[in-house]
Amino acid sequence: MKLHSIDTELFKLDGGAMFGVVPKVIWNRLNPADADNLCTWAMRCLLIEDGNRLILVDNGVGDKQDAKFFGHYHLHGPDNLAGSLRRLGFHHQDITDVFLTHLHFDHCGGSVMREGDRLLPAFPNAQYWSNVRHWDWAVRPNDREKASFLKENILPIEESGQLSMLPVPDAGTAVFSSAIRVRYVHGHTEAMMLPQIEYKGRTIVFMADLIPSVWHLPMAWVMAYDMFPMTTLSEKRSFLEEAVDNDWILFFEHDPLHECCTLQRTEKGIRMKEHFPLSAL
Repeated sequence: MKLHSIDTELFKLDGGAMFGVVPKVIWNRLNPADADNLCTWAMRCLLIEDGNRLILVDNGVGDKQDAKFFGHYHLHGPDNLAGSLRRLGFHHQDITDVFLTHLHFDHCGGSVMREGDRLLPAFPNAQYWSNVRHWDWAVRPNDREKASFLKENILPIEESGQLSMLPVPDAGTAVFSSAIRVRYVHGHTEAMMLPQIEYKGRTIVFMADLIPSVWHLPMAWVMAYDMFPMTTLSEKRSFLEEAVDNDWILFFEHDPLHECCTLQRTEKGIRMKEHFPLSAL
């Protein structure tokens, strides 16, 4: 097995939304906001070479939306999905599996491409993986979350026949492959999936939006985007205790500065111990 970090565009989101109840005077020292109160965030994906499978975990915002949509998010930076794949010698046609942690636009927008008037799967040879509970939540969105679930990112996957569903166990994890298990969390959105990967004798967990950055390790640092913040608190506490006890590595999707980290217990709670790029393993 080989793991590769896949950088797509950087984008901007409102700092208050990303840091929730934490005052700006505190979080602004860590990820300084611009004049519009927007902070820069990564959309970092993960590519897994696993035998004859090439698995892409999430795929960023994509490029099929109009200028008005992208104007809200200020895409920037030197990287994009296609370019990052090419640097590793791969193309969209090589992907065998697209694992979608959840269906918010910044995680699944690259799943679908526009070809003239048609919307088609961007990975023509891949199976796309979601789960029934989250899929149903996304295609019938609540009023608070519906701006994050865009039909053009979701429905073409089902219409293509390339959609597969993972089971959602009542407890524990689901099996995706011999080295990849799936943890389910429900605070950010219903049945978000976190790949937990055994790699080179270590356990790496793709954090998606449970803990989007190093700065979200403290308990109170919960995004305002989360549907059920008290559930997120409980899930964070449980996960971090397990992760620090077992010396797991956290892989961050949205942290613009820190790709991976290990954890340690401190007087203030569980915090980052060391940070490093995935390629250092």
